[in-house]
Amino acid sequence: MIKYLDEFRDPIVAKRILETIKNTVTQPWVIMEICGGQTHSIIRNGIDQLLPKEIELVHGPGCPVCVTPIEIIDKAMALASKPNVIFTSFGDMLRVPGSDKDLFMIKSTGADVRSVYSPLESLNIARKNPSKEVIFLAVGFETTAPGNAMAIHQASKEGITNFSELVSHVLVPPAMETLLSSPANRVQGYLAAGHVCAVMGWQEYEPIAEKYMVPIVPTGFEPVDVLEGILMVVEMLEKNDYSVKNQYLRTVRRQGNIPAQKIIQDVFEVTNQAWRGIGNIALSGLKIRQKYHHYDAAKKFSVDDIHSQESELCLSGIILQGVKKPNQCPAFGKECTPMHPLGATMVSNEGACAAYYKYQRLK
Repeated sequence: MIKYLDEFRDPIVAKRILETIKNTVTQPWVIMEICGGQTHSIIRNGIDQLLPKEIELVHGPGCPVCVTPIEIIDKAMALASKPNVIFTSFGDMLRVPGSDKDLFMIKSTGADVRSVYSPLESLNIARKNPSKEVIFLAVGFETTAPGNAMAIHQASKEGITNFSELVSHVLVPPAMETLLSSPANRVQGYLAAGHVCAVMGWQEYEPIAEKYMVPIVPTGFEPVDVLEGILMVVEMLEKNDYSVKNQYLRTVRRQGNIPAQKIIQDVFEVTNQAWRGIGNIALSGLKIRQKYHHYDAAKKFSVDDIHSQESELCLSGIILQGVKKPNQCPAFGKECTPMHPLGATMVSNEGACAAYYKYQRLK
């Protein structure tokens, strides 16, 4: 039994799994990892280059920063520019380009924009600054939803009225279905995001696997995790086994984290959601319930009427759908670099374009 993190990076174990994959595969398969953390592990460790030629890995919309709509960034900048506002966010959101600026630029003009590690840290700022309006940019998959929901729940419980959230939460299963139902779909199997499944479990993936005839494997993030997940998907594909099997045994349970799911359901409800570069996906997001509407920054400060357009040069939407690789974008490494990004996939620590640039996958 593997107990320690180093064992999930053991090159001997990795080589053994690679040999098993090579001995198992008999035909070409396209597998998508749905998590940006897995993408970076794959590119950093050269896993895609070590696999047999029959297996192609494509990168999905698994980076929450990358799929946050450009209009949310523009709304965030409008809110951060208001007088008497302290605007808070996770650090990687500060450099995500909006229509013509980012939050760092707004900060440089004198706005009080702060990087935080948790929405509860933002709530504490609100406690300490009762004369200020404190806004937290709440983005992410189901992974970050419990913490963002808890901050609103706690604010309501304490009667804190100077705290609110600008919410752009996305849900993974509807996005997976959207990709699978697309005429351009090439995906035949999924590595599901282990941290999302740690919260939500994998029950909601079972109907997807059956309907679209794709094996789905909740997978961790270390090289051995990823290789084992790939092996499990390949074995299932070779056997026409279209079900869900769990690689991430040390963290994920079928039912997920029930208390975390309950706090999500208490504060948020499912809604239609725009995904950056992909478009609107029905019932793929979360919004604040009516009973907590005082904590909805978009409504509280009337920025719902802001609408924005994507850069025509940026191909992040096609990349997020697994149709193209980052280095197939004409702007990659030229007009678009980490210092001058056109899209969020080049900004985020989990973005596919950032991974290709960092690890010099230029061709």
